Amino acid sequence: MRTSLIITTYNWKEALELSLLSIFKQSQLPDEVIIADDGSDNATKEAIERLAKDSPIPLIHSWQQDKGFRLARSRNKAIAKSTGEYLIFIDGDILLEQHFIADHNLAAKAGFFVQGTRVLLNKKTTQHILEHKKLRVCACTLGVGNRKNCLRSNLLSRLFSFSSKNLTGIRTCNFAIWRNDALAVNGFNEEFMGWGREDSELAVRLLNNGVRRQNIRFNALAYHLYHPANSRKSLKINDTILANTCDNQLTWCNKGLSCHLQDSTFHPNDRIKPAKEN
Repeated sequence: MRTSLIITTYNWKEALELSLLSIFKQSQLPDEVIIADDGSDNATKEAIERLAKDSPIPLIHSWQQDKGFRLARSRNKAIAKSTGEYLIFIDGDILLEQHFIADHNLAAKAGFFVQGTRVLLNKKTTQHILEHKKLRVCACTLGVGNRKNCLRSNLLSRLFSFSSKNLTGIRTCNFAIWRNDALAVNGFNEEFMGWGREDSELAVRLLNNGVRRQNIRFNALAYHLYHPANSRKSLKINDTILANTCDNQLTWCNKGLSCHLQDSTFHPNDRIKPAKEN
């Protein structure tokens, strides 16, 4: 099974660097990393190119022009450039426990998408991590919220992971889906502009299309760096889009992934090879 890890970013190269370094140290590497960049400046591009020199896997920098918060479009462009059968999504301010990819691969099964958990880090701890480039976090680390999510246990994961059909806690900062299932519902809905609900709306269409939700617990651990909350000014409009999908039991969005599948702007040089392959 080929796995593509899709990581979102926007003008926070320091966090992205740590996130990528945590990816490089995985016990089981993804086959590729696609950076879904929602319009960052050249500093992010330069950081990616520098990190690619020591990367054990190909990096793909998928960039779009900065026209406001367009996360759904950014992720669709990344999906279109992916080659994996299985897609794992994280945010660019997420640090991964070393078994994250292996745990997600183990949890993957046909007919399901997977929702993972996250550990919240406070502002002071985040500043310390960024300053000292620390990649390891544990339940004993100061400034850690929801500490139970720091515990990795295969036994507890088997006991407490479960399937469901509800939308509570849908977050694509730790999320996985089969590429064919994403294609079947046309990916993320690009009608969403501004923060909020694009991940829940995707989950609704997946559920309406017969894909079930699997919640993974005590595996695939992810540590979320602190940042100020995003603006909620678009939330009312986004809630309306979500409600329409729920009320009409939609499985497809008209403005989605299909817009990018024939995207002629993707060239082979978008794929940044590890140094050893140059």
